[in-house]
Amino acid sequence: MSITINKITKTYGTQKAVDDISFTIEKGEIVGFLGPNGAGKSTTMKIITGYIPSTEGVATVCGITVDENSNETKEKIGYLPEANPLYYDMYVREYIDFITNVHAVQNKKEKIEEVIKTVGLTVEANKKIGQLSKGYKQRVGLAAALIHDPEVLILDEPTSGLDPNQIVEIRDLIKRLGENKTVLFSSHILQEVQAICDRVIIINKGKIVADDSLANLQKGKTDKHIVLVSFKEEINFDLLRELGEVSNIEQLQTKSYKLQTNNPESVRKQLLELSLKNNLNIVSLQSESNSLEEIFKSLTN
Repeated sequence: MSITINKITKTYGTQKAVDDISFTIEKGEIVGFLGPNGAGKSTTMKIITGYIPSTEGVATVCGITVDENSNETKEKIGYLPEANPLYYDMYVREYIDFITNVHAVQNKKEKIEEVIKTVGLTVEANKKIGQLSKGYKQRVGLAAALIHDPEVLILDEPTSGLDPNQIVEIRDLIKRLGENKTVLFSSHILQEVQAICDRVIIINKGKIVADDSLANLQKGKTDKHIVLVSFKEEINFDLLRELGEVSNIEQLQTKSYKLQTNNPESVRKQLLELSLKNNLNIVSLQSESNSLEEIFKSLTN
């Protein structure tokens, strides 16, 4: 396993920021780490990277115990913290060169140019970091996390401050990195997690409330299937209220409706029968799996 968290607890006085959590991540996995503000995401990441010690439990990275061999584990990890620490008076290349010295990277010049190209910093590479936009500062942080070619990447809000085009570029970069590295990243942009990850870990109030593939999480909430239907004609709303096994009906547009049910196949069949009986034309009829947003809300409310 690349990352193993075994019964980790972190307390601050009487408050438990992380409460007896366990999970493992294998090499090549890209895992999304989700939770509300204050749920324990950043604390867990700081424990994995050796930035802070756990109160109880053991964290290992690439088979190395973090608390006992902090420096050795840091050689295996590339870390982009939520508050990206940068020296604003340094030039981009100067700063990355400084980080190569910290990690004793060989073939420095070649590696620096390679990582600048990888994260899309080429056009800004001759500027001072303080002159960069927030998005480009985030790329400098990514470059620093990647420069020593770590086996494990811990990315805390990696797309924070990026515009939509930059988000897509960083998303593609994370996917490529995940082909031969282990990636654990947190994000408040649920669509990003949905686009990148096959597996999601959700933490709430310091405890793990879900750890599964996105597909399984979506299948698991069978009480909240959605059926979307659009008619060619305007219809009497009371007709939809006669449908069985529908717990909620929402009108999206004049002729479009969103129906919540625990039996979407039955509801689709009833809608077809309703249209025939009342001489109505259905323009579109489809089921919709639970979105990650709906799953997140149900697990963290």
